[in-house]
Amino acid sequence: MKIVLDTNVIVSGLMLPQSVPGHILQAWNDNQLDLVLSKPILNEISTVLAYAKIQKRLGWSKAVIRLYVGLLTLKADLVITESVSVRVPADPQDNPILATLIASNADYLVTGDKGLLALKEKYPIVTPAEFVKML
Repeated sequence: MKIVLDTNVIVSGLMLPQSVPGHILQAWNDNQLDLVLSKPILNEISTVLAYAKIQKRLGWSKAVIRLYVGLLTLKADLVITESVSVRVPADPQDNPILATLIASNADYLVTGDKGLLALKEKYPIVTPAEFVKML
């Protein structure tokens, strides 16, 4: 199964490994699913992991963040989204996330973002809890 994980799911899974997002990350680590990302998502992950409150919670240095993002770059399937034109009405900053889903033809986009979830009638978008039930 090929999925796109929104940044909020990845960061939540890292901070709380026993949570539902944590189980999704573990399933990826155990090669039970294929993760698809794009450069905009990787950039957002780098930015969010560098937030002081996230660094405090994880205890990661900037070097560890760079290593983790490098691991994501190597282990995930990367797609180019620049030619995909989509619009998330609730939050245009989420356009790259939806573009990654479309460019990758992934089975699901897993997110907790309400703006993206509002589009689930048109696209295969599910919450982390919905996705875990499919594993």
